[in-house]
Amino acid sequence: METSELIKKVRRIEIKTRGLSHNIFAGEYHSAFKGRGMSFSEVREYQYGDDVRDIDWNVTARFNRPFVKVFEEERELTVMLLVDVSQSLDFGTAVQTKRDMLTEIAATLAFAAIQNNDKIGVIFFSDRIEKFIPPQKGRKHILYIIRELLDFEPQSYRTDIKVPLEFLTNAIKKRCTAFLLSDFIAPYNYKDALTIANRKHDIAAIQVYDRRLVELPRIGLMKVRDAESGEEMYIDTSSNAVQKAQRVWWQEHSAALSDILKKSRVDSVSVRTDWDYVKALLSLFAQRA
Repeated sequence: METSELIKKVRRIEIKTRGLSHNIFAGEYHSAFKGRGMSFSEVREYQYGDDVRDIDWNVTARFNRPFVKVFEEERELTVMLLVDVSQSLDFGTAVQTKRDMLTEIAATLAFAAIQNNDKIGVIFFSDRIEKFIPPQKGRKHILYIIRELLDFEPQSYRTDIKVPLEFLTNAIKKRCTAFLLSDFIAPYNYKDALTIANRKHDIAAIQVYDRRLVELPRIGLMKVRDAESGEEMYIDTSSNAVQKAQRVWWQEHSAALSDILKKSRVDSVSVRTDWDYVKALLSLFAQRA
């Protein structure tokens, strides 16, 4: 992408997503994703009903009456975006491609994070770790992330969701909030990795998909190509058998994905490329409120 065109696209996405984060998501994000723990704030005299485990015995001994430690939530989070950059994301038959929508969602979450004074980092993945951007704060860092979202060229076309989850578990030592963004057109080999990662961190999954994965258009003979394997074939989209096979595949795929997410105890939302992703994100936040 030409530098001038890239700068314009970055600016357009910044204006749109920063506004969404500020005007719509600020409160919902804050309440949905809590701080990573509790930090000591002060001591005060013991009151009826206080937890005796919070008694500060040193201060109690000094003043000869009970005092308790007061804690407050650590609001600062580390937020990680696990972003699928495989070739299947380039598909789109409606308003935008899956990659376009995924980029906007990632940028919106990034701006919501920095408005909450959180650090934000990114893991780009295909069937390997394509790029790791360590968590930082600030607008300059966000704009760098958006540039990479728009212009990144992966080395591999395929997808393996287990890879970024294992990387997250091993590379990010302190508990973080992580958003897994993908179309989830991938082998179903990641349930254990997702369960382990979600025990250590706080993971939410966002699926982006196109309406033509649900139902094919009836336009007769059509040449289709698997974006990740490169395999090409002709299918008769007017055939009832082909139409049924596609619907059955989608139902089975959706059920398998839902089962993995449920068993891993991961909150999730699915959004179609011709839908409003704002409503989808608000729905995800509401699950966690």
